[in-house]
Amino acid sequence: MVVGGYYLLSSGGVAQSIVYPTIGCTYALLMLVGVRLHRPERPAIWYLFAAGQLMSVSGDVVWNYYVYVLHQEPFPSLADVFYLSSYPLLVAGFVRLVHQHRDRDPRAVLDAAIVATGTGLVFWVFILHPAATASAATLLERVINTAYPAADVMLLAILAGLFTGSRAGHPSARLLGAAAVALLSADVAYATLGELINVEQGGPVDALFMSSYVLWGAAALHPSMAARRAETSPAGRVQVRRGRQALLTASSLLAPGLLFLPGVSGRRGDWMVAAAGAVVLFLLISARMSGFLKQIQKQAGDLETLALHDELTGLANRRQFQTLLRAALTTGPCCVALLDLTGFKKVNDQLGHHVGDQLLAEVAGRLTAAAGDLASVARMGGDEFAFLMPGASPEAATRMAERIGQQLAKPIRAAGHDLLIRANIGLADTGPFTEPPEALRRADVAMYAAKGAGEPYRWYVADFDRGADEDARIGAELRTAMDAGHLRLVYQPIVELPTGRLVAVEALVRWHHPERGVIGPADFIPVAERDGTIVELGAWILREACRQLAIWRAEPGSGAPPRVTVNVSARQLARPGLVDTVRDALTVNGLPAASLTVEVTETAVFESGRSVEALHRLDEMGVRIALDDFGTGHSSLTLLQTVPAHALKVDKSFVDQVAAGGRPAVIAATLIKVAEGLGMSAVAEGVETAEQAAELHRLGYQLAQGYYFGRPTENPRSADAALAG
Repeated sequence: MVVGGYYLLSSGGVAQSIVYPTIGCTYALLMLVGVRLHRPERPAIWYLFAAGQLMSVSGDVVWNYYVYVLHQEPFPSLADVFYLSSYPLLVAGFVRLVHQHRDRDPRAVLDAAIVATGTGLVFWVFILHPAATASAATLLERVINTAYPAADVMLLAILAGLFTGSRAGHPSARLLGAAAVALLSADVAYATLGELINVEQGGPVDALFMSSYVLWGAAALHPSMAARRAETSPAGRVQVRRGRQALLTASSLLAPGLLFLPGVSGRRGDWMVAAAGAVVLFLLISARMSGFLKQIQKQAGDLETLALHDELTGLANRRQFQTLLRAALTTGPCCVALLDLTGFKKVNDQLGHHVGDQLLAEVAGRLTAAAGDLASVARMGGDEFAFLMPGASPEAATRMAERIGQQLAKPIRAAGHDLLIRANIGLADTGPFTEPPEALRRADVAMYAAKGAGEPYRWYVADFDRGADEDARIGAELRTAMDAGHLRLVYQPIVELPTGRLVAVEALVRWHHPERGVIGPADFIPVAERDGTIVELGAWILREACRQLAIWRAEPGSGAPPRVTVNVSARQLARPGLVDTVRDALTVNGLPAASLTVEVTETAVFESGRSVEALHRLDEMGVRIALDDFGTGHSSLTLLQTVPAHALKVDKSFVDQVAAGGRPAVIAATLIKVAEGLGMSAVAEGVETAEQAAELHRLGYQLAQGYYFGRPTENPRSADAALAG
């Protein structure tokens, strides 16, 4: 609009002569407004640009004075002094801008030098040299005609440094570049096309000069002018964008291209300059490619490091460990250890993954310190670490395992939390013919043996494999039994004291094996827990128990138990689908939520925060919750505050000696008082004699369960007859 309005005025008239410098002065002042408005980190850059533009406007004023007041030809004149004085200010501003946005990368300097050399040669051949050797002009005119494009070449070189050396792609930087290009184009047109186009006031060249003024001001008014620094590429990453690659390619071909132009090849001076430029470009490109290859090599090294090391801890990863293990086994026997952290999942669930990551990093440091020069340490994934001890004796490996236990016994500070973490270690020594997968398998088997036994470490022995084979066989047969219908539920009565009235039944699973007969849960439930089958098995038990209770309720005069109790494992509690499974089982069988009691162990609840959340959701549904084997876990009193339990099932170990007095009787008496104080019921488990039942009733127990009242059967009856007998 500004440029178009200028051309609406009378061409070459006084109005244009006034409007032209007014436009330049206005946008120079608007640059100062932009500084006040956006407050850039380095305002001196914009002060230099504004000063340069004001110098150019001063030249416009002097030019008009010569034309309209003195009626003299303004070229050469004092106006050229002001015009040329603007270039050092603009150059200084661009130098500061490039410094602000620099990549601190020598490639940027080389790229700028390639662009400046190529374009400088073009300017020399077609603009600078013809202007310097023009026979019709005076020496002063030739010098001034040469100075303008020479200054533009300097600006162009700096712009190349800005736009090839960084990602200075925000709008303000692009507007500045456009302003400089418009100024360069105007100077070139004025110097080379003066005889072909109208370069007097009101001519087309004025549009370029005024566009430059407008673009300087627009760059200062845009909010991006206050950008602190353009975003740079990550260290060591080689990036060549398409536009940048095209610019460098074109610039590198300019010098050899000029050598084949007929006019250049016939002029000795131009040919020598072009040849020298070609040599300079060759050297610059060679240096650029050398730097590029170094960056490629560095990046390849970084990628190799990333591929073979764990990013979080800096330790070797699984791939690197397997490579080291394969190499170690070719030289002789060695020891291998696998370590798994206990309780790490709870840290992630309750405190967040950022705390877990800091914990792993600290653990890695302690493991490295404990291993010393004896072993190489690797993170195999998650919370599992491995140790490779070439040529180490079993005694030395055992001492290292003990040092690891001592290191991890100290609290670990992570994200403001003091954490205690435990670990189980499996150790295996290898023979001359052991393959890497077999060595790791043995250490893994030993680690799980240590975890199952609750020991800090264990050495691999062949018996572990026989136990693992048995587990695998039982697990496979158990899944077949589930599909074939070989699993049955039996129910043990829970009665009221002293009447023996049936108040609930506990569902227990039995495996009717076609060859080995009835198999008790102690023989297959631990296997199902280890291989994960317990989730599917537990869901089946829950559905089957609800179905059976619905059948009993539908039989008239059957004396159906009011409630059924079902055990839920730790794995089931940790899975998000448990609540939906319970809801579906109740809905399908038309049972109220209060007719179901879910039994959980203290340990199962303690291991996962998700377990407590699931119990709260079940409580909101109306399902009753009982803490099974209460008093044998490691968090009993804590759970009474966090778990919405309705009943405590006192473990059999406190019931066996209750009639004889002593500590078991004291604990049993204490637990009933705790339950009563919290408004909960207490069920004494494992009652086998009338004396135990009588003593429990005397202590205040109203509910009991055990062989004295009835063994688990498929259709339990009231315990009245048992009591009478």
